[in-house]
Amino acid sequence: MRHVFKFPDIGEGLEEGTIVEWYVKKGQEVESGQSLVQVETDKVTTDIPSPKTGTIAALYGKEGETINVGDPLAEIEIEGVEGEEAVEEAKKEPAGPSEEGVEEEEGAGVVGTIEVAGDGGHLPSSEEGMDATQKSTEEEKPRKKALATPVARALAKDLGVDINEIKGTGPGGRVMKEDIHNYVDKQGKQPSKASQKEGQEQTVEYEDLTQIRKTIAKNMVQSKHNAAHMTVMDEVEISELVRVRGKYKEKYKDQGLKLNYLPFILKATALALKKHRQLNAEMDMDNGRMIYKKYYNIGIAVDTEKGLVVPVIKNVDKLSISELAEKTNEIAQKARDGELTMDDMKDGTFTITSYGSIGGQFAVPVINYPQAGILGIGRILKKPVVNDKDEIVPGQILPLSLSVDHRIVDGGEVSRFLNTIIEYLGEPVNLIMD
Repeated sequence: MRHVFKFPDIGEGLEEGTIVEWYVKKGQEVESGQSLVQVETDKVTTDIPSPKTGTIAALYGKEGETINVGDPLAEIEIEGVEGEEAVEEAKKEPAGPSEEGVEEEEGAGVVGTIEVAGDGGHLPSSEEGMDATQKSTEEEKPRKKALATPVARALAKDLGVDINEIKGTGPGGRVMKEDIHNYVDKQGKQPSKASQKEGQEQTVEYEDLTQIRKTIAKNMVQSKHNAAHMTVMDEVEISELVRVRGKYKEKYKDQGLKLNYLPFILKATALALKKHRQLNAEMDMDNGRMIYKKYYNIGIAVDTEKGLVVPVIKNVDKLSISELAEKTNEIAQKARDGELTMDDMKDGTFTITSYGSIGGQFAVPVINYPQAGILGIGRILKKPVVNDKDEIVPGQILPLSLSVDHRIVDGGEVSRFLNTIIEYLGEPVNLIMD
């Protein structure tokens, strides 16, 4: 029997993905659960496992091409159908998956990591049912669009060569910079006139949008379009928090943990959310109701080389400072190493973005829609402050910027929520007393 395996709906509203790398080829035997292909989705790059044990009869889509949920990925020949019968079935529908003796797969579980894939495209026709002459003719046809990195495309353009004429030696036939230089040397081509003009520099550089960058753009527009943004800014004096953190930093370091201020801010935010449920909610316009969440999963915006990602720390209110330190270190490292899974990215109820380590005091953070709010953390500054004795003393000031969906949260509640966070951070002992 021939099994048609379709690109599964893996949740979180994903509609398409880009094929990064095929792990198998036509005619190869595979086991159930074995990874077939790596596909970059809007949120993670995902290894798609085989749902069946059998032999790969056909593959659909090339590396770098875009595939939609529900489109066929592979045909797997399962025990019970002889090879000649399978070929006859394929000849009936050479341009796509066979329909007779076919079992269709509706979905499958996945795991994933964050990486960057290539360009978009369309699914090619299957080679099933073609004779040798047909295949030879197809192979002689030039590719419509070469698979290559933006850097390679820019180099080809600078040298005045058509990258689609170059045979790639990289993974999946990807055109590498070395391929372009070798092609130029072999053909004896000279750089384009534009690149030869003395003193003239490239005024623009083109780079294909990655799936991650497309998703960031889509989410930002969606948030601005659907939520009524309002931002409130304030400062909190955290000299006591600085002292506590300094006291325990070396102890945590001996345990292999880096203790920064984020665990304290996470804990303070979770406790404040428990007291101000409107900030831990979302608006369900379709059913005319509010959804108040009684769990506190806080997303952390992480700046990586491949773009901004927001992994989620679950049940923050139930974790100690040491546990939060461990979780934040772990999740940040996974983000930088490109090892986040889909489970790391979902079910967030509120978000924190910390830009202070890079620079900047205040900001207007964009809400991670459909959440009700996002808290921005600025750079800690040493400033003169007035203490309880009306004395001017050095102080440690932490800037806070809170953006909310004004449809959900009124201004008074925004201020009360921010004041609660300020109380916890100003007197960190309250983090373990409440």
